[in-house]
Amino acid sequence: MAEIKTVSVIGMGYIGLPTCAIFASRGLEVIGVDINAAVVAKVNRGEIHIIEPDLDGLIQKVVANGKLKAFSTPQPADAYIIAVPTPITPDRKPDVSYVLAAARSIAPVLKRDDLVVLESTSPVGTTRVMTALLAELRPDLKFPVAHGEEADVLVAYSPERVLPGKVLTELINNDRSIGGLSRKSSERTAALYSSFVAGDLFITQAESAELVKLTENAFRDVNIAFANELAAVCQDLSLNVWEVIDLANRHPRVNILQPSPGVGGHCIAIDPYFIIDAAPNNTRLISSARRINSERPLSVVRDIEALLDPTRKQTIACLGLSFKPNIDDMRESPAVEVVKLLSKIPNIKIVAAEPNARQLPHELEGSGVMFTDALSAIDQSDIVVLLVDHRQFNLIDPEALKDKKLVDTRGLWTWRKARKPDARIEGKKSEMERSQSLARTGEAA
Repeated sequence: MAEIKTVSVIGMGYIGLPTCAIFASRGLEVIGVDINAAVVAKVNRGEIHIIEPDLDGLIQKVVANGKLKAFSTPQPADAYIIAVPTPITPDRKPDVSYVLAAARSIAPVLKRDDLVVLESTSPVGTTRVMTALLAELRPDLKFPVAHGEEADVLVAYSPERVLPGKVLTELINNDRSIGGLSRKSSERTAALYSSFVAGDLFITQAESAELVKLTENAFRDVNIAFANELAAVCQDLSLNVWEVIDLANRHPRVNILQPSPGVGGHCIAIDPYFIIDAAPNNTRLISSARRINSERPLSVVRDIEALLDPTRKQTIACLGLSFKPNIDDMRESPAVEVVKLLSKIPNIKIVAAEPNARQLPHELEGSGVMFTDALSAIDQSDIVVLLVDHRQFNLIDPEALKDKKLVDTRGLWTWRKARKPDARIEGKKSEMERSQSLARTGEAA
């Protein structure tokens, strides 16, 4: 097989654009493709349309040196990385239409010795379905679904596993699973990713790699659901959930996550449904976790309603709209869902602040919600609701909050700032003895 010199990334979103930048920074010729003409124009100017640390400088550099060029339609390349969305339908079924549309778009430019890698989080079996479509569209080429090691075009599945806000670092350092539809497909994909991945590359079959990605996100969803259910228990018992979790996590084999107003983003809030759809009779825990996390925004709204004075109109300040701290991504954001639900309550005014955005998301257009900065929102409010613990909110002067009713869904004010340093009584063990004791305890478990 010839060396891969040109890589085309289909979809320049939160994963595709950083992937373009990383490949281009390693000297490969990169063609970024997106159906959004505004995104294409921005990238070709060396600009970015998302918030991700260090990405702007890297994009500017690789566009300036000619290693990255953006187009609205696929161009010939040696390898194609498909990084498009895989949402769910209104009845919570996997929607792989974007993946199949991407396959249709590259089919006309495919040639012998090309490599196609699907990165989009997908239901088990999607890589084979996509490849069967390519084979149908290009009967003049051999694909591994029918021809195995004799295929002209190689195909694999290799999902990203990155944390928004640390995408560039984790693209390089995290391990990857590679599921080729043939041995040659896996080997060629591994050779491509080894151009920038410092982590280990693990070769498996495509279906296993697809399920690995879904499993990672379902695991997170289940653990967040446990924290959220514990928060409800503590509320019933009039206890501080943040303190309970903090002390429980002192156990050497306990690591409870933090409660939240729900789960958002394109992965954790969506991917468990792909497993549920594939095995509905054996996913009771995953289904329960999805239900718990999906109902959290309504639970937060009920907490806010309990603070309302029915005799007068009041103003509620909602701080944070993204699905997690310090990013601008509002996809499936529980914070947005909380604000939507609040906007339907009569006789209240809602002001929202999101330091990583310039305007309200389209879901809140026409809702009557005002968009402003955090301090202005707090100043005019009766109730302040912390929905996302952005770093900017950590700098808010407690004096600005002293006369406000607070709903702190992230424990920023009610625990992390309020905790007294003298709450701990120092033990007699030295730090070394303590570490050795914990190690022995762990070995005995």
